[in-house]
Amino acid sequence: MNARAALFDLYGDHLRSRGGRASVAALVRLLAPLDIAAPAVRTAVSRMVRQGWLSPARLPRGPGYEVTPRCVRRLDEAALRIYRVGTITWNGRWHILVVDPVRERSRRERLRAELSFIGYAPMSETTWIGPRPSPELDALLGGQGVRADRFEAVLDGDPAALVARTWDLDGIGAAYEEWLAQATELVGSLPADAGCDRVFAVRSRLLHGWRNFLFRDPGLPAELLPRGWPGESARIYFEREAGRLLPAAATFVDRHLGEPWEAPP
Repeated sequence: MNARAALFDLYGDHLRSRGGRASVAALVRLLAPLDIAAPAVRTAVSRMVRQGWLSPARLPRGPGYEVTPRCVRRLDEAALRIYRVGTITWNGRWHILVVDPVRERSRRERLRAELSFIGYAPMSETTWIGPRPSPELDALLGGQGVRADRFEAVLDGDPAALVARTWDLDGIGAAYEEWLAQATELVGSLPADAGCDRVFAVRSRLLHGWRNFLFRDPGLPAELLPRGWPGESARIYFEREAGRLLPAAATFVDRHLGEPWEAPP
């Protein structure tokens, strides 16, 4: 787990509900159980500031950083998908984007990554499809400076066959099975008398592995997925264990957010 990903997880899973801000010293202490050193934390914070995810904040316990409105939108959208809040429904219509061509390779790759993150898949270099309009789409296109025409359409054919061609369901399903095996081993390695710091570390790694599916699984409704979809058993395991480990992990976070700030020597 790199420092930037760990910070996104920390802000999304713990700090967002605690005001979305923390001192630099607290961030360093909170990521220490994940074996992330202080210089890596500071470098990752600086990078997230440049990218518009965090902004400097003067806090009672010392200099710190708080989430920007853009980051709040991303964290809230991610939380809905991480914890699969509510039943995913589908009205039978597809959301189609035809984006203007992007010549610069780096911008084109960023756009592809962002569209994939919010649930779209490419049908061609400029045409993308998703099962529903994403609430993040306007902010994404505006931030990337890209124009897109948008359509809603009903497929003249078998939607499950379209899904099988457009998304790598075999690969996603295998990834869920692998994650579940690794997660079971990770959680099983936690002693019954483990301290809050170790529980926090295990739960953070559990969450981080699960969060990676945001970049792979578009969140398709059940009627478009194969029978016996392994993502469902993985989801049940994650929600059960993440909930069971949360009280001790939250105690660890509260303890370190409440420690008095000390100026570095």
